[in-house]
Amino acid sequence: MEKPDTTRDKSKELFIPPENWDMKTLYTDLASIKGKNLTPIEKRHLCALLCGHSPAEIAEKLERNLNGLEVDLSNTVYQYVKRLVDRENEKIKNWRNICQWLEEAGYKTQQTTQSQSTQSVPIDAKVHISSINIENQTIEIGILLQLPLPSPPNSSKEPTQ
Repeated sequence: MEKPDTTRDKSKELFIPPENWDMKTLYTDLASIKGKNLTPIEKRHLCALLCGHSPAEIAEKLERNLNGLEVDLSNTVYQYVKRLVDRENEKIKNWRNICQWLEEAGYKTQQTTQSQSTQSVPIDAKVHISSINIENQTIEIGILLQLPLPSPPNSSKEPTQ
């Protein structure tokens, strides 16, 4: 009986595009640098790096030779990213440089959950410093902070009777 190829399935599960990166724009921009779309393997390698996996971890999870994977990364993803962020003459000292350079270039997005986005500081928040005392190498500051409470979601503005 033939053994099923689980490497392909494993790699799809392990290297799902990270949510906090603008992958659509990144893929498009890298494709323009390359001159054609990234291959599924190149996308998988890029996703793995952006998810924080080292080349050694990627090679292990894909059951590949580390040296071969590093050559692939150097000839593909690393070169595309270097050209994209205008660092063609720089040496990649660590695979984390790729993540850092892409983040600096604005491809990493702010990831907010729904609860975080509704917890912004109200426009009419007030801060009042009521007193400042300095005694015996101690600074004491009295602060009054007024934050209006937000209305519960889906509540009507009219009071119920």
